Order: sequence, then C-alpha cells, then structure tokens
Amino acid sequence: MNQAVVGGAPAHAFSILCETARDVAEREALLDRVMGPKRRLKSSEKLRRGRLPAEGLAFVARDEAGYLIGSVRLWNVRLGAEGANALLLGPLAVETALAGRGVGAALMRHAIAEARRLEHTAILLVGDAAYYERFGFSSDLTGALAMPGPYETDRFLALELRPGALANASGTLCASGRTGITRNLVA
Repeated sequence: MNQAVVGGAPAHAFSILCETARDVAEREALLDRVMGPKRRLKSSEKLRRGRLPAEGLAFVARDEAGYLIGSVRLWNVRLGAEGANALLLGPLAVETALAGRGVGAALMRHAIAEARRLEHTAILLVGDAAYYERFGFSSDLTGALAMPGPYETDRFLALELRPGALANASGTLCASGRTGITRNLVA
C-alpha cells in the first residue's frame, strides 16, 4: 500500500496493481475526465491505436475503497523504421482531486522500475519537462528522433534505462509490439 503525502502527513492510501480487463471502463472514464476528448487526437495516440500496451506494463492505482484513481501504460515502439525497440509512456492520469499528492509519481516510479526489471532499454514520452525531469527524463536524448504528427520538441523526452541506449537513435517513432484492441486487455 502506498500513501500520498500532503504537507508531511499521509493524505491518501492507495495500491498500484497490474491493469486488467475489469479496469477498462473505469480507466477510460478517468482519462476522459482528466484529459478530455482531445486526448485521442495527440501524436502519441497514433502510435497506440490498434495496439495493446507492452506486456506487463499497464498499471492502475486504486484507493482503499477500491476506486480507480490513477493509470499509466507503456507501449512498444521502434526508434525509426529499422531502429531499436523502446517504450512510449502514456497516458499518465490521476484523478483531478488527488493531483499533486504523489499518486502520479508513485505510478511513474513503479512503471519505470518494471520496465527496467523487464530489461527494456529506454522510455520516451511527450509531456511536461518540469514534471518528468525528476524521474530522469530529458529532451537532450530525443534530438535525432521525432514523433509521427505534430508535437512540441521541448516536450519530447526520454529516459535511458540502459546507458547509451539512445546514442545512435534517429528517425520517427513507429508502433511495434502486440496488435489488438486496447479496450479488451486480457485479465
């Protein structure tokens, strides 16, 4: 059980669990509430469409009452048409009322640790650099890489799980990994 901390005192206890098919409707509702309908238009979504999350790398946070309060997923991508494999993180979402209370940070740390444990080499994302820098993400590692579609280059960030994993990476990210409908994640 994790605890979010506010002002030095525990504020909200929660657990991080592997996402299952039972979580789909709640996760989608959370993403709609937190990110709105335009979330489906983002460049990252082009890489997720028609794919399943990377095996073992989709997580939810549930509070003590069992409510889904957060979600994060990692997706398989290739660094350019013939490049190495990596992961694309997103979306990371936390119930608005719990923003800033450690749920998102706990989900990030858990996702990164699991990706490292499963021997992935790098994670990329498009997001707020000020937030993701604390986990080691940097735009310095994505200079020769691109997203398919519009994105802000200063928000295109990467974390090497294996030093040097992105040293010679170039090109536009391509979807890879398991195909399928993401709403039907197997339990």
